[in-house]
Amino acid sequence: MQIILREDISNLGKSGELVSVKPGYGRNYLIPQGLAVLATERNVKLLEHHKRTIAQRNAKLMKDAQAVADKIAGITLKFSRQSGEAGKLFGTVSTRDIEEEAKKFGLTLDRKKIHLAEHIKTVGDYNVDIKLSLGVVAKLKVQVTAA
Repeated sequence: MQIILREDISNLGKSGELVSVKPGYGRNYLIPQGLAVLATERNVKLLEHHKRTIAQRNAKLMKDAQAVADKIAGITLKFSRQSGEAGKLFGTVSTRDIEEEAKKFGLTLDRKKIHLAEHIKTVGDYNVDIKLSLGVVAKLKVQVTAA
């Protein structure tokens, strides 16, 4: 039985794929649960149309994300924090701090997309990854100085 998946199903396929399953599995589980539709000629044509529109939308999103990444690459965020011996900060610079400082430059970043392995705890220059959409990663320069 040929079906078109509407959602990702582990060990079977991803959304939008045309797959073959046993008739009982498709008829009794996948189709009634809304996880798949029967692969009729009309549904296959509709799937191809959806794939084209999704590809166009993704191309536009990639272009917009790349423009934002280029804007982020030209910005350096500067933080001044109190520090002790050997440049160790009293406190940290977190993703929340980076998000708030970026707003001053007109950037609205989601702090969940700011990738820090751990909070910045020492004085220095850092490159922080900002994961935009569809695999576009921007490098943001962060400079932490002693106050």
